[in-house]
Amino acid sequence: MSTIPRVRPRRATRRGRGTAPGAAHRSRLDDRGVSILEFTGFLPILLLVGMAAIQLGLIGYGANQAGSGARAAARVASRGGDGAAAGQAAVSGWLDPRVAPARGADLTTATVTVHVPGVIPLLGGYDLSREATMPTDD
Repeated sequence: MSTIPRVRPRRATRRGRGTAPGAAHRSRLDDRGVSILEFTGFLPILLLVGMAAIQLGLIGYGANQAGSGARAAARVASRGGDGAAAGQAAVSGWLDPRVAPARGADLTTATVTVHVPGVIPLLGGYDLSREATMPTDD
């Protein structure tokens, strides 16, 4: 009677297939810390893009507020009221609105200028101006 030798199945190794012993181990050590370096290098670009998006949002908000203030100032001034006070009340105070209503015989025009602060360093704020015209009521 002959005995059949038992062969143990091979275990899968962590090195990967077809590589020399120790080659996968060396490349794994060489790549340590690379992802944090990539993130650190890309972080200023991400921050700049985020601040630019916030700045564009503030500019849009400022333009909307200036338009609302100009319409309110022109509407109140066309009826003989205090258009400057109405324009100031219609705009957020942190935008520092400057209201200039001009009542004419047929038309009343109001111009509102707001100052949007700058978010991105080294760039100043922005002045936005909007104008509205309403027929003068007698």
